[in-house]
Amino acid sequence: MTAGAERPAPRSPAVALALAAALGWATYYLFVLWGSPGTAPSAILAYPFLVGGVAFAALATIRGDGRAFVRIWASPAAYLRTGLMLAMQISILAATYLVGPVDASLLSLLGDVVVTPVLVAAWLGGDGAMLRRPRFVAGLLLSLAGGTLAIVGGRQLTTVHGWGWLTVGAVPLSVAFYFILSARANESAPPTAVVGQSMLGAAIGAILVAPWIPGGWPGLVRATPPLATLLVLNGVVSFFVAPTLYFAAIRRAGIVVPAMLMTAIPIFTLLLSVGVLGLSLPWLGAVGIPVAVVGALLVLGTAGGPAVERAPPAPR
Repeated sequence: MTAGAERPAPRSPAVALALAAALGWATYYLFVLWGSPGTAPSAILAYPFLVGGVAFAALATIRGDGRAFVRIWASPAAYLRTGLMLAMQISILAATYLVGPVDASLLSLLGDVVVTPVLVAAWLGGDGAMLRRPRFVAGLLLSLAGGTLAIVGGRQLTTVHGWGWLTVGAVPLSVAFYFILSARANESAPPTAVVGQSMLGAAIGAILVAPWIPGGWPGLVRATPPLATLLVLNGVVSFFVAPTLYFAAIRRAGIVVPAMLMTAIPIFTLLLSVGVLGLSLPWLGAVGIPVAVVGALLVLGTAGGPAVERAPPAPR
């Protein structure tokens, strides 16, 4: 093969990385519910960001990306991503309390499985022909129907009132926009710098908005050592390990394939909720999850050709 030639990249490593990321993100809901009510929501919001941001900054320094990490703070686009990350996590945290962990993960699923591929195909220069493929459209509709069934089956959204309904739209939209913009930024900057800046910026933002989050600023300093340990573990698993694996999957297979595999998040969340927290899901909600998975698999099969990677330059 000549220098610079392209060859199909195997998707198996990307699939494994994306599924591992999904499991890491599914544990977020466990950490939140384990830490409640002893930990204030303001602390649950801020400290995992701080832990993840520090971990990414350290990794960037170790990998020699420290200068890129510093430079990225001068980019206006970096603050847009920071705002989206903060909005995403506020929405997910609120949804976890308002509609439960499974429904919250399903709202996130709609961002990954429905909003992300549509934006990639129609707005960001992706394979626009995907939207004209019946199998692709059927997959999106099935994913949307499955997520709706699971959410309606949980019968918990009916308890949301007033501003709480904002989480229903904010979760999928903020998830999709943040990860798409971050994936694009990763094309020209190290992912450790891009995600690390977002994390640390969101931590600062979470501290600034703490007075409007239950617990306020006093809640930031009231966590007992066991609960503080949970916050640190949450930051390491859900805010460092999971996004690291996810963006590694994107580098190998593009953004659509890993996004489709985020159907595993509600499945993992359901299994963890039932097995660890002892929660239950009505039968209609349980039916919605495999429907959403089938839809994602249909989209996965029509998300373009195989992933492509460049062969390394030939030795001189």
